[in-house]
Amino acid sequence: MGEGLRGARKSRGWSQERLIREIEEYARRHLTDVAATSSLRVYVSEWENNKRTISDRYAVILRHLLGVTDAELRTAPAATGPAMADGYDDLLARIDSASSVGESMVKTFNDQTELLRTMDRQMGASGLIDQMTGHLAALEEALNFAVLPETRRPVALALAGASTLAAWQALDTGAVERAWRHYELAKRAAQDADAPMYLAHAMAEQAYVLCEAGRPALGVSLVRDARRAVAGKASPRLRAWLYAAEAELCAQAGMPDDCRRALDAAAGSIPAGSEDRDPDMLSIFLNSAHLARWNGNVLAMLGDDDAVGSLYSALEVLDPSFVRAQAGLRCDLAHAHLARGEYDQANTHLRQARLLANRTGSVRQRRRIDLLSARL
Repeated sequence: MGEGLRGARKSRGWSQERLIREIEEYARRHLTDVAATSSLRVYVSEWENNKRTISDRYAVILRHLLGVTDAELRTAPAATGPAMADGYDDLLARIDSASSVGESMVKTFNDQTELLRTMDRQMGASGLIDQMTGHLAALEEALNFAVLPETRRPVALALAGASTLAAWQALDTGAVERAWRHYELAKRAAQDADAPMYLAHAMAEQAYVLCEAGRPALGVSLVRDARRAVAGKASPRLRAWLYAAEAELCAQAGMPDDCRRALDAAAGSIPAGSEDRDPDMLSIFLNSAHLARWNGNVLAMLGDDDAVGSLYSALEVLDPSFVRAQAGLRCDLAHAHLARGEYDQANTHLRQARLLANRTGSVRQRRRIDLLSARL
């Protein structure tokens, strides 16, 4: 239990005193009571040294602040109560419940995913951990006990989309293993739904986990496998997204020629117009303006002078509700200016990026900001 809390706190770069201040600030914002500061110091120390169990009331606060699941925060309590002598009645009840999941319930699941996606891009992932955990649990429950294909497929498709979102959120909060497991769940759900586009998307995003773990070449192989897996079944927008992801990973892997070829392929695949949502793949937001930003990011990694112009063009048209994307774009601009030796401009963008990353609680963005700041 203690290591979970301690590890989550340290992943944010917080001291125990900072955690205590955050608990007190949370309590003020949500009009809830917590112990006095002196008592909280004792609680945090005892929680981290396994001398005190984290109560449910404080666990809610800590999960929100640190962006972790209950299992990651503390050891789950042992199951209580007598075991059932005969589980068939319970099994049949679950199967009957799953078989009643119709179009309206699947729509409710998808609407919940969409709400969580909107909240994530505006406020960040760390405060959504409980909602996302419960949402995935409900979808898995419905899928695990759905028997016939006509019931399973729409639920599996909803689970694939929700799991991919949950994985990206976990990656953003620094929970790498949770991100990996969610991507595996998304891939299984996509296969169950016979949805190659969802499978390819989950594989390509999972490649970013490999890249950030220090295996960019393996990530390149995985995103290429994803592109081959979907082959001619990909929508034009997804095809452009896959090529752009491949270009970014190639840049990270030190493969500049492959990178530029993938950028050209992405530009040749993106549909015309300002529409950014793929109707066949709701997880994809991409149009020519978004691709310009992505192109600038990749060119900045290659040290290309053209990166700055592409990035400023993307900044002008970026939807202001995409707060995390704006933080990433500011990081991209800082990277591009650093490559040109323009340190004042880089510092300006890094300051703005840090403010945005702190607003969303993005561990991933703050790590990148720290790495870029070290080069000033």
